[in-house]
Amino acid sequence: MKRSVCILALGILLSGSLLTALDAWARAGGGGSSGSRGSRSYSAPARPSTSPSTVSPRPTPPPAYQQPMTQRSGWMSGLMGGIGGLVLGGLIGSMLFGGLGHGLGGLGGGIGFLEILIVGALAFFAISYLRRRQQGMATAAPPGYAPAGHPTAAPEWRPEPTSRATAVIDVPPASSDLDRGLGHISQMDAGFSPQQVTEAASDVFFKVQAGWMARDMVSARDALTPEMLATLQKDCDRLRAERRVNRLENIAIRSVELTEAWQESGQDFATIRFLANLLDYTTDESGQVVEGSRVEPVKFEEFWTFTRPVGPSPWRLSAIQQAA
Repeated sequence: MKRSVCILALGILLSGSLLTALDAWARAGGGGSSGSRGSRSYSAPARPSTSPSTVSPRPTPPPAYQQPMTQRSGWMSGLMGGIGGLVLGGLIGSMLFGGLGHGLGGLGGGIGFLEILIVGALAFFAISYLRRRQQGMATAAPPGYAPAGHPTAAPEWRPEPTSRATAVIDVPPASSDLDRGLGHISQMDAGFSPQQVTEAASDVFFKVQAGWMARDMVSARDALTPEMLATLQKDCDRLRAERRVNRLENIAIRSVELTEAWQESGQDFATIRFLANLLDYTTDESGQVVEGSRVEPVKFEEFWTFTRPVGPSPWRLSAIQQAA
């Protein structure tokens, strides 16, 4: 029983050591995380958004309007005024000539003083009545409308027919951390675009993998920060000392996506997510496979962070992080 337990424990330790050895030289960076992401070095890189937040358009009622108040036309007012004038004229004439007849027949001459007062009072009240009526009609019109028939009168407003019962207004989604970062970078580099940084990152990706297989990062020096150059070159020197070569073949990048962008301390930062398939195996210097497989591809997901001084400068690799 004790012998079985010891054998089992030894097997677990050996299998763990084997797995560690298999992962030790997997692609550039040894399949581990290294480098600096500025203030975000100790935080997990943002993953791509699978369900972007959107705000559904909300229907809104059509703009309210008020039906203009109906006004009497000019010919109607003139007609009413004419009728009123005829009535008043007939009344005045009847009284005037009636009074004159009585005066001539009864007194022998002239219009009496009482008749003149009555006629004047009637005329005053009739004129005052007509003026008040016209003023009341003018004030009844809504503001901004001139009386009908007036030279400055505006045409009557009518609601335009619409084919939709409601109006739809698109509400833009709130800006994300990535959007804000891209906006800040664009302010200092008018030619910047997400496509530009992803294309530059892809070029650096292949350049770094080539240097890794050659066990010499000098060819990728300009694409690396000093810290990353020192880290990767140290791993290459270790491979060379162990007389091993980590070979990466048939690299097929399935996705290259910008997931983070920000500025700090006068530097631009951008994190790119790589999802790829490749043949990843290690041989000795004679070509004999010691780790991995020549025929079984592996899939990996990594986040590469690039940095540069603020402005239109080349991007350099500053960190490699494995997907959590």
